[in-house]
Amino acid sequence: MQRMFGPVMQNAFVVKDLDATLDHWNRKMGVGPFYVFEHVQFKEAYYRGETARFDMTAAIGYWGDVQIEFILQHDEAPSIYKDFESQGLRGMQHMGVMTQNLDEHLARLEPLGIVPIQWGSMPTGMRFAYVSSDFHPGAMIELIESGPVIDGYFKLMKESADRWDGTNGVIRT
Repeated sequence: MQRMFGPVMQNAFVVKDLDATLDHWNRKMGVGPFYVFEHVQFKEAYYRGETARFDMTAAIGYWGDVQIEFILQHDEAPSIYKDFESQGLRGMQHMGVMTQNLDEHLARLEPLGIVPIQWGSMPTGMRFAYVSSDFHPGAMIELIESGPVIDGYFKLMKESADRWDGTNGVIRT
């Protein structure tokens, strides 16, 4: 059987209190440092086919080879994060996988009824799509298109985690 997705490289959680979450993961779990991206600016973002504008902060770190992401949405704008919260859910909201070509990957998934729910790009050119694989909570998949900028940045964060000595557990960018 052909796998529809590559290996999971990221577990992502929607949180209500980012500072408390980071403190817990630094001090109790021994994971860090986390790079915090305040009020993320998208080049373009879409939610359910409409232009999306929402205010969120993301924190990314590594626990071994697994990337851990925490997402805090600051406003009530429609998004997959607000969908998750409105169902009364907490915890892991999605898993991230890398893809070489986002458009080709989405075309392979479409006959299975797995379609993009939220997608867009960053000013660096990195593209992503969250797809409708969440038939049970936490199983949404984010496809992250591989490329020199994002691959290099993820590598830098992983190397930083590999050298982390337990101090300076939060790096605000």
